[in-house]
Amino acid sequence: MLAEIGLVSTFLALVAALYAIVMAVYGGRTQRDALVVSARNAAFLTFPLLLLATGVLVIALIRGEYQMSYVWSVSDPNTQLFYRITALWGSQKGSILFWCFLMSLFVAGALVINWRTHRRLMPYVIAYTMATLAFFIALVVFYENPFTRWWIVGEEAVDTALIPVGAVAPSAQRLAETANGLNPLLRHFGMIIHPPMLYLGFVGFTIPFAFAMAALASGDLSTNWIKATRRWALVAWLFLALGLILGGRWAYDVLGWGGYWGWDPVENAAFLPWLIGTAFIHSVMIQEKRGMLKTWNMFLVIGTFSAVIFGTFATRSGLIDSVHSFARSEIGFPMFFFWAAITVISVGLILYRWNRGELKDDHPFVNILSRESLFVLNNVIFVLLFVAIFWGSFGAPVVSELFLNENITLGRDYFLSVTPPLFVALYVLMGIAPLSAWGATSLRRLGRSLLVPLALTAAFLVIIVITQHTSDPGALFGYGIVSLAGFVALYETYRGASARRKSIGESWPRAVMALFTRNRRRYGGYVVHLGITIIGIGVIGSTLFQQETQRTLAVGESLDFGGYTLRYDNFTDAIADDGRRMQIADMTLIRDGQVLTTMRPRHDIYPTMPMTIAGAYSTLENDFYVLLVGWEETNANSATFKVYINPLINLVWWGGLILILGTLIGTWPTETVPAALREPIQQTNGRGRARA
Repeated sequence: MLAEIGLVSTFLALVAALYAIVMAVYGGRTQRDALVVSARNAAFLTFPLLLLATGVLVIALIRGEYQMSYVWSVSDPNTQLFYRITALWGSQKGSILFWCFLMSLFVAGALVINWRTHRRLMPYVIAYTMATLAFFIALVVFYENPFTRWWIVGEEAVDTALIPVGAVAPSAQRLAETANGLNPLLRHFGMIIHPPMLYLGFVGFTIPFAFAMAALASGDLSTNWIKATRRWALVAWLFLALGLILGGRWAYDVLGWGGYWGWDPVENAAFLPWLIGTAFIHSVMIQEKRGMLKTWNMFLVIGTFSAVIFGTFATRSGLIDSVHSFARSEIGFPMFFFWAAITVISVGLILYRWNRGELKDDHPFVNILSRESLFVLNNVIFVLLFVAIFWGSFGAPVVSELFLNENITLGRDYFLSVTPPLFVALYVLMGIAPLSAWGATSLRRLGRSLLVPLALTAAFLVIIVITQHTSDPGALFGYGIVSLAGFVALYETYRGASARRKSIGESWPRAVMALFTRNRRRYGGYVVHLGITIIGIGVIGSTLFQQETQRTLAVGESLDFGGYTLRYDNFTDAIADDGRRMQIADMTLIRDGQVLTTMRPRHDIYPTMPMTIAGAYSTLENDFYVLLVGWEETNANSATFKVYINPLINLVWWGGLILILGTLIGTWPTETVPAALREPIQQTNGRGRARA
């Protein structure tokens, strides 16, 4: 019965989405508001229908309905309840249904919030969002249906949505005994949360894209579409950033290679829309402030959405082979066609409006050092990063296979050679742009504004030399460029709070709180810049100064490495509650004669694959990270260990938390205070007393 409910509700959601497209376009073109309202109601209906379908699948996973092939493929009787629920997105079929549910939720939210204020755009917003949703629901219904069931027809097992003639249901006990269970790679908290965060980021960018296309289709090319979607873009960007950080943490904990970012094509597929989305979020501020870059912003929002769809196509079609990707699937051609069609249609709309002269900028660029000019340079760097990473991940392999009949893969060395100069340029612009002014800025004024941040950067480099014992000029240059951006953010916040103290006489905490309350967007952005600075420092330290060694130890022997002593104490072979076999090395970590912790690197042996789980001891200074590489099965008195020391790596995770905080500050609604009740800004006299 559960499968039938899921099938019917998903099919009805597809019908509702298609109906909404037709009524929205027809109602918008004929100015018949009743049809647009009908389209809106149909769009709303997709949410409860997909919620029902998703809920049905979760119930089936919890109850262990193994006749449903999806449940059979991602769980078994030993799977814990938490992993049964999260198995909803543990494979291709369930994850696409979950994607559809999230998209219907975002669309419903966008329609509720913007219905009254942006009625002119609504018909086309409905049409574009429902077209995207209808496509993904169609993938669920016709290609990747999680509600198909196992049937026995003759002597063969058949996986189908409809009951074949003469079919018999397989034995429930036999299905439970042969169930696959959840992929061991997904049994980690970071990987459990990582996919939903990415999906929220991906579907979230559908909303700015739909409003931009609605502006082009309707002819309302003012900043209305930007105002309607600024927070949606920031929320999507936040979820995508969080997904990338959690993915890095999962790789660090589970994949067992001592790192968190390997420039894998699937990692890059999620990183690419984040890059273009970041450029878009910066660039629309220029259009809001100065009425400039109208055409460019349209291309950026299309590029972001196009990167989302292409990345989804690449990871789900079998185009690339990765530990992160889904299995090869029949959805490859439909997804490629949808990506190509939506991109061509969108670019065609931009060219149509541009050719009619409707996307002209209100002001020209007058100064290379103006904030808008520096933001454009920032955009150019983001686009160059996008092109370089796209070429290394997808362009070179696909082109070489099509035209050279061989698969040329550009590995980690390629990315480490082409991306660092571009990241340096980004951090330089992060440090300079906040100090420039809209319209025009003199070089002298910019130089004066940089004096204090440069002095703080110099002091920070001295601290790095003393504490990290490094004089590597490349590393110090990197630390200096990255930290300058952070000190500029701190200095600008200090200057704003100081001005309030002088003019109003507020305390430091009150002045800082007032800054963030009255201009959340600006100062939340500074917090984001600070988080990215801390991430950059962590990346430099853990990349350039990582230490690595490998040794075979007998029980009782020790390894001295990087100022630490690691002693091998014992070997344990045990069976966990969920049935996996755990082979664990018990070790003691010592520094300066004091025991720091007990470490237990291990192998988890599942029926389908083994997992190497590291033992790690984390401090702000570094991570001591140890892997159990091998041992004698008959005599584990001797085992081989690989050890890494990763300096400053925890700044990557802490910087991510600060980035999240800054984004939340920037997206939080600002309270509207009546003009008559606003506190007057006062100036100070020479004695420091406030006067009106």
